[in-house]
Amino acid sequence: MAALYLKLFGVVMLKKSIKLLLSGLTVMAFASSLAVAEDLPKTVRISVVAYNIAGKTTFMGQEVLLEQGGLGDALAKKGIKIEWVPAATAQTGPIINEGFANGSIDFASYGDLPPIILNSAQSISQLVVPWGRSSNTYLVVPANSTAKTIQDLKGKRIALHRGRPWEIAFANLAESQGLTLKDFKIVNVNPQVGAASLASGSVDAFVSLTDAYNLEDKKVGKIIWSTKNSPADWKLFGGLWGSNEFVQKYPEITQIIANSYVRASYWISQDKNREQYIKEYASQVQPESVIRRDYDNDSVSWKDRWSPLYDQALTEHYRRSVAYARESGLIQNDIDLGKLLNPRFVNQAIKDLKIDNYWINTTFQAKN
Repeated sequence: MAALYLKLFGVVMLKKSIKLLLSGLTVMAFASSLAVAEDLPKTVRISVVAYNIAGKTTFMGQEVLLEQGGLGDALAKKGIKIEWVPAATAQTGPIINEGFANGSIDFASYGDLPPIILNSAQSISQLVVPWGRSSNTYLVVPANSTAKTIQDLKGKRIALHRGRPWEIAFANLAESQGLTLKDFKIVNVNPQVGAASLASGSVDAFVSLTDAYNLEDKKVGKIIWSTKNSPADWKLFGGLWGSNEFVQKYPEITQIIANSYVRASYWISQDKNREQYIKEYASQVQPESVIRRDYDNDSVSWKDRWSPLYDQALTEHYRRSVAYARESGLIQNDIDLGKLLNPRFVNQAIKDLKIDNYWINTTFQAKN
């Protein structure tokens, strides 16, 4: 009888022990989930070029990322909000570089030369998602100018904002003609001042982006060269840059953001969506006629224009850009491209979205 009692007592105690163990595990799991939630950032700060249109701040690329990339919804599922940090067009590079340097932003969408300058002293940021070859550079002269080529501008005054992405394209053009920036009188002013200087006749030429078409429309300028039919690695290769600190601390969140950017690029790059993109998204900042002229008659196809791949053209472009920045005195140190370019998140995004065979690694003729 005593033996039976002891056996029953043992069973009861075992059940209680199991119950306590399960209860403890439940508490631990709950605490663990709270810890994970507390470890995630409450806000992701993304800096992009911003325009003031009719008294309203418009962030470049914001709507297509939210509506077609699903960025807001994807982060909301993790309880994370987006804070859009404006960067004025006059000083986009310096503003974003300062934001990364002082830790006030986590990501930024901007061009290629400013990030090189930022990372020259120490590794601060990395390219998370390239935005493809989406921007051309233009060389504009006054409407009444007789200049037809860059050779005609030797010794002339050229408005060029130093350290901005389009400097690389202009330097490539000059070098291809046996020239350097020293063969010109470079007037280092921001795009707004440069455009005004061209219109007033204060300079003989102006290097810029799509606002070149605005100058033509106003009959104060004419385009004599662009990167439309130049080697692909001459185009502007910007993208989404991430703070090394954020990327290393929150790789899962970085992947969610990368997936949204790649998803948006995939949507834009499909011919069936081209018209909708131009009408509903791209023309929010520039007139539709300007956008169309920038996109038309380009040597890079519409699909490849939005490729996020770390292909030969992109790698060569950054190799050349780093070399140029060093040679021209914009930076004092060499940069490890392995730290600057990180294909990890794009490669995973392409797998997650099941678009492995959509874009291919291009082998454009790169500049030597």
